[in-house]
Amino acid sequence: MRHISIVLNKCLSGNYSKKANLILQIIQQLQKIKFKEDRLEFMFFPDFIEVYGIKDYDISIKAFEQITQFTSCEFAVRPFIIKYQDKMIEEMKKWSKHNYSTVRRLASEGCRPRLPWAMAIPMLKADPTPILPILENLKNDPSEYVRRSVANNLNDISKDNPKTVINIAKKWLGKTRETDKLVKHACRTLLKQGNQELMPLFGFGSIDKINITYFKIITPKVKLGAFLEFKLNNLSNLSSKIRLEYGLYYQKANSTLSKKVFKISEKEYSKNSTTSINRKQPFKIITTRKFHLGKHQLSIIINGKEFEILDFELIKN
Repeated sequence: MRHISIVLNKCLSGNYSKKANLILQIIQQLQKIKFKEDRLEFMFFPDFIEVYGIKDYDISIKAFEQITQFTSCEFAVRPFIIKYQDKMIEEMKKWSKHNYSTVRRLASEGCRPRLPWAMAIPMLKADPTPILPILENLKNDPSEYVRRSVANNLNDISKDNPKTVINIAKKWLGKTRETDKLVKHACRTLLKQGNQELMPLFGFGSIDKINITYFKIITPKVKLGAFLEFKLNNLSNLSSKIRLEYGLYYQKANSTLSKKVFKISEKEYSKNSTTSINRKQPFKIITTRKFHLGKHQLSIIINGKEFEILDFELIKN
């Protein structure tokens, strides 16, 4: 993408203003010949603005507003937020009330403190207060695409400022079904962390009457490339809503263990009911995780509370 931006700059004539205007004309022509919005392959257009327009704020911001209606500018706006924080946030507040949903989404997605694959925004990680009015404007947006961006932004915030998101969840929950869905998605990291202040907000009550009668690892020695198998029986003396998860403690290169939480189910359990769960966890070789042989651990998590931890071993196939 960056290579295309650099070559494009060499090929286009004139100053930056003329080049930016020509890009807008190119997009208009692409739209005339039926290229629809959200074209990932044209993300070199906003990248061009990021690389060559950082010193020309007014021209670049107007270009972003147009370009994002064709291909997302969520990565490209971030250096502008860092360089022109106050001006950019005020502009994004305006974008949050724009007629086009893609511009409204940019208002949220572009200022995510921890947007994946993009540079982080350190000042918003430290204090997200400046962007909260943007999210407030968009929480009831008619577009689910936009509302989901708000949820992802809040999930980013929860990793550095959990109390901020908990307070927002308390404020927003119970208003509409759409907002409830947004809040639930926004709190997914905090729920995985077992945050006990959040659990009652989503109906997950006490686990005092929940009894795990059988928890066993079927494959105490797991071959690399095979599956970990385990079984669980759950007995509940009261009807209750249960968020059931398991924690997998992976062996790291330095022989310490790193925990990752996986969801099993989230549902209502009837009084005096027994539920049997069989689960397989793959240890197939993948590019996104490096497995290390040796001791691993497995735990069961109910409504954020961790129960018994069992050992198993990963061995060569």
